[in-house]
Amino acid sequence: MLALPPGLDPDLLRSFVLIAEGDSVTRAAQRVGRTQSAVSMQMRRLEEMLGQPLLVRGPRGFSLTPHGAWLLERARPWLTMHDEMLANFRATDIAGAVRLGTPDDYVLLWLPDILARFAESHPAAELEVICAPSTELLERMDRGELDLTLYSAGNERGQAGVPLWRGPLHWVGSAAHAVHRQTPLRLSLAPPSCVWRRAATAALDAAGLPWRVTYLSSAQMGTHAVVLAGLAITVGLAGPLPPGLRVLGPEEGLPPLPEFEIALAQRSESPGTRALARHIIDSFRHEPGGLPNHA
Repeated sequence: MLALPPGLDPDLLRSFVLIAEGDSVTRAAQRVGRTQSAVSMQMRRLEEMLGQPLLVRGPRGFSLTPHGAWLLERARPWLTMHDEMLANFRATDIAGAVRLGTPDDYVLLWLPDILARFAESHPAAELEVICAPSTELLERMDRGELDLTLYSAGNERGQAGVPLWRGPLHWVGSAAHAVHRQTPLRLSLAPPSCVWRRAATAALDAAGLPWRVTYLSSAQMGTHAVVLAGLAITVGLAGPLPPGLRVLGPEEGLPPLPEFEIALAQRSESPGTRALARHIIDSFRHEPGGLPNHA
């Protein structure tokens, strides 16, 4: 009978991923509960097992070798699945309702996979998802109506949230109309408290471009409907966009928009809330644009 090849220790892969994603050996050691020398030894063991160098130390920390980059791409989803399998058997006592708030801009882009995996790992938990603008969600948090919420950074209202993701805003217009050529520029935006609206109008003011908010909607679906009709432009993420919409770039004469962050605020400390918060944080870390969590 042929002997099975030795398996990869998930602890080795976890330390490797943390270092490869930008953590120093010291921070990686703190997060996995080991000494710095123990984590360094783990990396030597992993390279010896695979027979290839994975990390190269430079003046600004570690960089990946080609073999290291190949391994990192595959280790991330493998560790996510490994952790979900363990959580499914270790956390069966997590039950009850968890109330999650989110702006509707993020629902279709990120939440379906995140919530589906959480429900598989914690089948006894009951998820209640409330969609509203960031400012309203944080107000609901203050009133104890939500256990945790995603929100656009810039609407903090004193919240000490965990940064999850960073990326640029984009101008979004109709693929069939050239309303962005009109003066003043007609905008379909959220209420004045929205951080995206403030970024858009500030960019236009800085560029000396006249504008007018002609359509107002707290929901992205509302702003998109107006843009699809060729009545205004709006701002949002690059994609995926509904058919009929497109990103408008600087060649259309529009000023660049800043990057923004998505963050997670938590109020409740129930087991279900803590588990969902940890799940969301870990899921965003593996998304393009996801921010490392050093908590």
